[in-house]
Amino acid sequence: MVSVLIREAKEGDCGNILRLIRELAEYEKLSDQVKISEEALRADGFGENPFYHCLVAEILPAPGEPQGPCVVGYGLYYFIYSTWKGRNIYLEDIYVKPEYRGQGIGSKIIKKVAEVALDKGCSQLRLAVLDWNKGAMDLYKALGAQDLTEAEASSSPPAQAVLRDCLH
Repeated sequence: MVSVLIREAKEGDCGNILRLIRELAEYEKLSDQVKISEEALRADGFGENPFYHCLVAEILPAPGEPQGPCVVGYGLYYFIYSTWKGRNIYLEDIYVKPEYRGQGIGSKIIKKVAEVALDKGCSQLRLAVLDWNKGAMDLYKALGAQDLTEAEASSSPPAQAVLRDCLH
């Protein structure tokens, strides 16, 4: 098992975040839709009033290894407001490089976002998942997510979920 650190992204991580965004888009067969630049990520996430927040999963080298830490995943989120529920957090993207999946990294990212949600007084952690991504759906359900696809069908994207139980 590798040693992983989940931490807030820094401006210097924008190149790695963009690389992972492109990998995620490729995985989802939507590569042509990525229009964001490293400069835009930097400007939008690290100014006085950031439009988004991001956590990165960093693999720490074993003692004596010459190579430094390596970013292998990210979770990009922002705050939203519900007129019925109040403060919410929306997890826009969560991605872990395929070779690092199955080691609990995605769960650690989600739990860290849930901690942020609790610290900020949010009532829900919302996310959407493509209906063909069974692995992601299984992970979210294992963490206590409730599928709102049918309940909110008229206003929600496919397979929207709320991670209520992570917030307790």
